[in-house]
Amino acid sequence: MVDTTTGAGAPSPVSATAGTAELAPGTRAYRRAITALFAAGVAVFLLLYVTQGLLPEISDELRITPAEASLTVSATTAAIAIALLPLSALSEKYGRTRVMTASVFTASVIGLALPFVTDLGAFVALRALQGVALAGLPATAMAYLAEEVSPKAVSSAIGLYLAGNSIGGMSSRFVAGLVAQWSDWRVSLGVLGVIALCCAVVFRLTVPRAANFRSVPVNPGAVARTVSGHLRNPLLLRLYFLGALFMVVFGAVFTVLGYRLSAAPFGLPEGVIGAFFLIYLVGTVTSTCIGRFAERFGRRTALYAGMAVASAGVVVTVVNGVVAIVAGLVLVTVGFFTGHVIASSSVSSNAATGRAQASAVYLTIYYIGNSIGGTLAASAYHGAGWTGVVVVCLASMGLAALIAVRRI
Repeated sequence: MVDTTTGAGAPSPVSATAGTAELAPGTRAYRRAITALFAAGVAVFLLLYVTQGLLPEISDELRITPAEASLTVSATTAAIAIALLPLSALSEKYGRTRVMTASVFTASVIGLALPFVTDLGAFVALRALQGVALAGLPATAMAYLAEEVSPKAVSSAIGLYLAGNSIGGMSSRFVAGLVAQWSDWRVSLGVLGVIALCCAVVFRLTVPRAANFRSVPVNPGAVARTVSGHLRNPLLLRLYFLGALFMVVFGAVFTVLGYRLSAAPFGLPEGVIGAFFLIYLVGTVTSTCIGRFAERFGRRTALYAGMAVASAGVVVTVVNGVVAIVAGLVLVTVGFFTGHVIASSSVSSNAATGRAQASAVYLTIYYIGNSIGGTLAASAYHGAGWTGVVVVCLASMGLAALIAVRRI
């Protein structure tokens, strides 16, 4: 979601319905399903952060502050947070593939319209609408894989889907910066919109028909009661806030990063700044290792380790040197993914009932944390420079440490 464990808002993996065909590794249908979901994951997370690497250029052309420009990111993540639960419910009635198709195509078409918008208010409104559309994929992709893929292959299938998320999130910043260096930010948005639409076409052409989906009526009252119960569960509530606080740090650092690197004493061009987002790949590696660490040393220890590493990384970025900033970003990324993986997995294991809704609530609050972190850090940077961003991040990790004192 980052950008790499999104999809947590979808129902928890369950076995395909007994007696029906399953997509097994090695079969053509399985390869088609993985290709489709990978392509959709790239499209969704490419569009989600499509403006993050371009914020300094957007600020300059539209003559707006960093905080105002950051709304082009936070409006989208906030809209996803709001739309996740409703779209998850709609997929139960109208089908996984139908909702995912509508999601990825609608978001891609909006992405193609963005380069032509000149008013900030209209731009932010379109980005919010795009966020609503994007919510349809993470809300249903994991449910589709859990229902259609052979139980023994579900984990690996979801891992490949999440890899698409990671690559999409990273590519949106990297490609945008590269194109903007040789053209401008509007052309970058157009290029990314075309890439997303191509991914949407690949998804539609390759996704296998859902053989195990069974439509059920939407019962808003039942969903509301389940969600209310989760929000009254003290343990789940702590886990929700922990995920959000880790995301505040990650969103803060990477939202404001472009402003710092494009200003003195660095003055780096857009293409070089975009390359800094390749550090996201560190998160992919971390996500695969942290489970073993938690099994050996315990979840709370892993959480504190994540907080310590993220905090250390933020402090290291204070040094005005490219090497120090890269080192700090690597530490922040490792710390964030450590906390996110532990918090999100703990939600699933501690929710006695309604695990799908429990995970959806986690992802909703997680994206709210992203929105708050980006906008708050942009305001802090505008008023106090990078020091303001550091204060926001350290305060978030301090609050997370207090929350984690209780049993996780």
